[in-house]
Amino acid sequence: MCDLWRYTLPAKGAPESIPRQMDVALRESGASELDWVKLYNAGSFFDLGAIPAEDHPAIAERCRGFSRVIVECHPSLVGAPLLRFRDLLGRRTRLEVAMGLETAHPKALEQLNKRFDLEGFRRSARFIRANGCDLRVFLLARPPFVPVAEVEAWLERSIGFAFECGADPVVLIPTRLGNGAMERLASMGLHSVPSLDLLEHGMQFGLGLKRGRVFVDLWDVEQLVGSHPDLASRRLALERMNAIQGHGLALAGSRGFGRE
Repeated sequence: MCDLWRYTLPAKGAPESIPRQMDVALRESGASELDWVKLYNAGSFFDLGAIPAEDHPAIAERCRGFSRVIVECHPSLVGAPLLRFRDLLGRRTRLEVAMGLETAHPKALEQLNKRFDLEGFRRSARFIRANGCDLRVFLLARPPFVPVAEVEAWLERSIGFAFECGADPVVLIPTRLGNGAMERLASMGLHSVPSLDLLEHGMQFGLGLKRGRVFVDLWDVEQLVGSHPDLASRRLALERMNAIQGHGLALAGSRGFGRE
């Protein structure tokens, strides 16, 4: 579904490796001109086997110049380490936690082996929001195991559930092939790549709820959705919608796509 599994480590992360990586990234990115930073580690930030707790103070120190820090975390790992890291950041830096819900379809969620159910996700989301942090939710635009005829309806329900949990933004991610398992599911008729129409519909539906921002992940989208004569213009429209929302402008209900 994503390719981050390629970058996970077979053993516990080495102490101080993340702060050193941050030093290089911040130096090479021109961080003095940036306001937000994302710390995505191909796993869960609060998995202490991935990022040792003793590194949290050094990581927080490097983040204090930013107004917002975004980390990713599995719902089951939301807890006391999150609160400690929030406090290390200080009052001037807002912590945002990104969690992968994938889908609100209960049976599909169970078959994805995410190791949480909808109520568990809701509890973790409530903990994040109750403790002064923001919530970002990832959804698969076309998850496996959801019947083809119900894909659009369950995408709408999933977006609604994410907003009910306090998410802002909701990020729609096209389900990708490449890890072998997805190809096997496709061969069994349990998965197909999302259409461009579905991605556009998801964004428009979510914005129409007027409850928060909705982004579409457009990385490699040309290879995912197949050939369309107007793909370039429609991709540009989605990029524009992402960018304008990223600058905090209200887009709920607006018509930003290239087709009438």
